[in-house]
Amino acid sequence: MARIAVIGAGTGAMAAAARLAVAGHRVTVYERTETYGGGVRRFERDGFAFDTGPALLPLPAVHRDLFVKTGKEPLEDVVELVQVDPSVRHVFADGTAVSLPNASRAGVVAALDEALGAGAGQRWGDFLVRAREAWDRTRRPLLEEPLWPNWPVLAEREPYPAVPHKRLLRTRRAGTLAEVGAWELRDARLAALLESHALACGLDPRTAPASAAVLPYMEHAFGTWYVRGGLRELARAVYERCVARRVEFVFGAEAVRIAERDGRAAGVEFADGTAAEAEFVVAGVPPETLDRLTGRAAVREPGGVPAQRGLPSRLTVLLALR
Repeated sequence: MARIAVIGAGTGAMAAAARLAVAGHRVTVYERTETYGGGVRRFERDGFAFDTGPALLPLPAVHRDLFVKTGKEPLEDVVELVQVDPSVRHVFADGTAVSLPNASRAGVVAALDEALGAGAGQRWGDFLVRAREAWDRTRRPLLEEPLWPNWPVLAEREPYPAVPHKRLLRTRRAGTLAEVGAWELRDARLAALLESHALACGLDPRTAPASAAVLPYMEHAFGTWYVRGGLRELARAVYERCVARRVEFVFGAEAVRIAERDGRAAGVEFADGTAAEAEFVVAGVPPETLDRLTGRAAVREPGGVPAQRGLPSRLTVLLALR
């Protein structure tokens, strides 16, 4: 049994804490704010409550597995999941609009053909077939198996099987999600539909790898779900599962450095001058925060340009109606 410090109380960090606690470790979560949930927050005003982070759940199987592996109560016993249909309505720059049904390839193809013109749905359907290959190649090593240090995950080639594109005298395959949209979908509106999935995750389609095509495929294959009461209810359920598994939470603890001893993590130092010893440290924080905590140089793009961080994804309007 080891002492493990978890930095951050986002849902991913809490999920790791619950699993570690079930494995018999003593786990303490340190969160700089006064509540759990990370980006899954709630804003309340005049009797109304709003989710200020994600609103929909794209892959409930991940959370079902978490609750099965960390206790006797399955996910559906602690939150109510509702399948959303239609899953989304897109309004494009030219005024065209389309509502897409939930988890229905044939329905999506028909809707796109009707809204964008004959052939648009088939191009999107063909793209989803290739996106499924990327999902099949990445699902096990990235979601279902331990990521060993020497595991050659995706090392051989980009997992998305892009269509060859002849550019001048060279034949290339799409390396970024933006190139997938421009070269394969051949419609600015379909490209915008593809890129919207990346933007919703805070990714820049111009730099996101082509394998990010798994995002729309996941929505298509597994459906879009709403948590009754808002996604904050899911964060609450994960927090309560951690507490039930005797995970300790320390709020208002801003980590400033991961202590190191003999080349290994040895604990966490905080802004108030205190420190906590630990045999292992799990950092549920953004990459740039981890750079700061470990004293490493910031990640940079080729050419020495600092990597983009915190790309705004969308404008959210919190509308209260009586």
